[in-house]
Amino acid sequence: MDEISIESMVSLISNLGFPVVLVIYLLVRFEKKISDLSDTIKELNEAIRKRK
Repeated sequence: MDEISIESMVSLISNLGFPVVLVIYLLVRFEKKISDLSDTIKELNEAIRKRK
């Protein structure tokens, strides 16, 4: 859902409803950010262990 056309978005909204489409969009966006954050935390944990 990274690149979605306006026509596709309008179709989804008309079929599912705006709140449902908004929640799906936000979950997809936050999933990437949470994954990146998790990877960064793992890297930080490894760096801390190496310093001890």
